[in-house]
Amino acid sequence: MEIKVIAGNITQVEADAIVVNLFEGVEEIGGATAIVDKALDGAVGLLVKRGEIKGKLGEVGIIHTLGKLPARIVAVAGLGKRQNFDLDKARRVAGDFCRSLRKLNCCKVATILHGAGVGGITPEAASQAITEGSLLGLYTFQKYKKPEYEDIKELLIVEKDEGNPESSSGLEQAVHEGKIMAEATILARDMINEPANYMTPGRMADIAREICEKHNLEFRVFDSQDMESMGMGALLAVARGSNEPPKLITLGYSGDKESKSTIGFLGKGITFDSGGISIKPSEGLSEMKDDMAGGAAAMAAIKAIAQLKPKINVTAVIPATENLPSGTALKPGDIIKALNGKTIEVISTDAEGRLILADALSYAVKEGLSPLIDLATLTGACRIALGTGYSGAFSNNQELMDKVLQVASKAGEKLWQMPMPEEYKEMNKSQIADIKNTGDRYGGAITAALFLSEFVGDVPWVHIDIAGTASSEKESGYIIKGATGVGVKTLVELAKILSTKS
Repeated sequence: MEIKVIAGNITQVEADAIVVNLFEGVEEIGGATAIVDKALDGAVGLLVKRGEIKGKLGEVGIIHTLGKLPARIVAVAGLGKRQNFDLDKARRVAGDFCRSLRKLNCCKVATILHGAGVGGITPEAASQAITEGSLLGLYTFQKYKKPEYEDIKELLIVEKDEGNPESSSGLEQAVHEGKIMAEATILARDMINEPANYMTPGRMADIAREICEKHNLEFRVFDSQDMESMGMGALLAVARGSNEPPKLITLGYSGDKESKSTIGFLGKGITFDSGGISIKPSEGLSEMKDDMAGGAAAMAAIKAIAQLKPKINVTAVIPATENLPSGTALKPGDIIKALNGKTIEVISTDAEGRLILADALSYAVKEGLSPLIDLATLTGACRIALGTGYSGAFSNNQELMDKVLQVASKAGEKLWQMPMPEEYKEMNKSQIADIKNTGDRYGGAITAALFLSEFVGDVPWVHIDIAGTASSEKESGYIIKGATGVGVKTLVELAKILSTKS
């Protein structure tokens, strides 16, 4: 979809539909909505008084203009309560009205700037939010089926300040950045939604290579022999049950040639997780193709960073493999050795994500990457604790954790900081190895994070458990059913804010 910024009066724009808005509880409409209401002889106000248009968040009221305006449809987007409105709700509003209008065969849509001026939201921020929300809200994964609807081809963001080139330039730049963020998230969604017979470790490596070639990034991929010589016993152990060769993939962005420091973004890349010998129940097993969501997010974030060009160095590290049962598969009770020399007693082969991340984190530390952020669909326990609305965040460094929470809020990706109590480490103790890969029955997300902490040492590190947020079972705002691409925007925003601190 092409997104443009134009100046003018929304009532005069030729389009299939124009979009205005309404806050919940407002009795006297104003602004552009009032101008449209006047052109429609009071139709909007009448529907508001009747309670047919309430302004609730997610509501899209449809009015046919019957030739009174150049556009055939007016959509009144509900913004919810004014005091609760923020940038993420602007994204949600855009996703909702775009999907509603697509179903009405609208190919060209014009919209006002929703939320600009509310709670300090700038026109530029509103433009970026609308861009992100519309592109993400219209996302579909229909590679293997015929599309249900024809997509919206053009979205016009109409500003009322005519003849102000500086204003238009700022809005256009905001739209440009919004496109980059949305397209990176869409790349992650596409990768996660792909079936596991197509999205193999090798295919992940190919996509990483394509990203690096297009954006002039450093690309490296390590195969089984490389891992063997490096001592990556944990990653290799998980890969033993599959015929698909494992890959350790790295993408490097160098935006600050004067600095020797490089941030590390790590993502779990299990392209299919059967649980291994500790096999999962058959119910929901088809969804286990999304166990590489962290890896997809890290790769997509590097793509966006390469386009935005912040003055910072970032390397993404993605350990990728399948986790399958076979005669050669890792078994409960086995002892394996990670890259940093620690021995691990395997209690459950379904706790494999932390094993491959153990080697990836050890590699990142060895390479001098700092700080480290990892994303992983790591534990069902985190989903039980926080549901599907929040990712769990764990850290050994509160200053870094505060930055991650700050940028996640800006990106509209909800994080909840979880504790990492020292006394819980007791649950990970093994009688026959340095550590075991699962703790007791309770506090599973915490003991998993504590396990990972054994492989980062003193390097500032944040672990984000996206088990509950990587996929959605319903459609709402700019979140669609299936892969969400969560984490991409948070990582990009973190790189931007850290670049300004350097």
